[in-house]
Amino acid sequence: MALVNVTLVTEFILLGLTDRAELKAALFLLFLLVYAVSLVGNLGMVLLIRISPQLQTPMYHLLSSLSLVDACYSSVFAPKMLLNFFVERDRISFWACIVQYFLFVSLLTTEGFLLAAMAYDRYVAIASPLLYTVAMTRTVCVALVVASCAGGLINSLTHTMGLMKLSFCGPNVISHFFCDLPPLLKLSCSDTSMNELLLLIFSGVIAMITFLTVMTSYSFIVAAILRIRSAAGRRKAFSTCASHLTAVTLFYGSISFSYIQPSSQYSLEQEKVVSVLYTLVIPMLNPLIYSLRNKEVKGAVKRAIQMKYFPC
Repeated sequence: MALVNVTLVTEFILLGLTDRAELKAALFLLFLLVYAVSLVGNLGMVLLIRISPQLQTPMYHLLSSLSLVDACYSSVFAPKMLLNFFVERDRISFWACIVQYFLFVSLLTTEGFLLAAMAYDRYVAIASPLLYTVAMTRTVCVALVVASCAGGLINSLTHTMGLMKLSFCGPNVISHFFCDLPPLLKLSCSDTSMNELLLLIFSGVIAMITFLTVMTSYSFIVAAILRIRSAAGRRKAFSTCASHLTAVTLFYGSISFSYIQPSSQYSLEQEKVVSVLYTLVIPMLNPLIYSLRNKEVKGAVKRAIQMKYFPC
């Protein structure tokens, strides 16, 4: 039997967003600001919901979980991405790459399930307001959050275990700012057809489940709103959904464009641009969307400021 000299890859090189030196300083400041706003906004939302008696409702408990996921989610990418602007060759070990990918998929999937759970919460609140406190108890909220996290872990473990079975024995340069599955599959010297199939199936099934949950919930919501006789009542009912609907549109729009497509149409450069949206920009926008379009959150912020600086 002939011996084959195979050198296994122990680290990868992340090329980052751009190799143009004149853009790196500006992009660093931009994404540093985005990351800072994301952390302050999401962790601030978690704290605000915890300390505000007016926000102790199922909707805000779910929003608190979403904000915590967003804070962790953006932290998976931002530090390494910011470092990439200052080093010529940003290296990441094989196992650090695996861990980053595991956290990425887990948190991304959890966020998708949480957004679906929040759609169900809005459906119960608007379509069956008299049963809301009975149907959406704290136990139900905890169960929805736990189920969302479990779904994220199962999806992440499936893809991560499949990734760990691949061999990397050639090029180790990833044309991306983090360890995502498609660019890693392009570097593998193993057969990746099963990984691509799992990615398409799991992404499609999870997207279908969450998307159908959201669409079904909003179908009943729209029907319930149309039954309200007064225009003011309809506007008030719809305003409680506007923030969530905006967040859902941004999240599913970017994810679907990135992952629900044949591998033959996949473009790494296109993927990097879209990835910035769902890894950094959307986690930053979510707390802004929920605070700027929500009177209860704005009221809680004002009361928190008054208690802090004007206690009397």
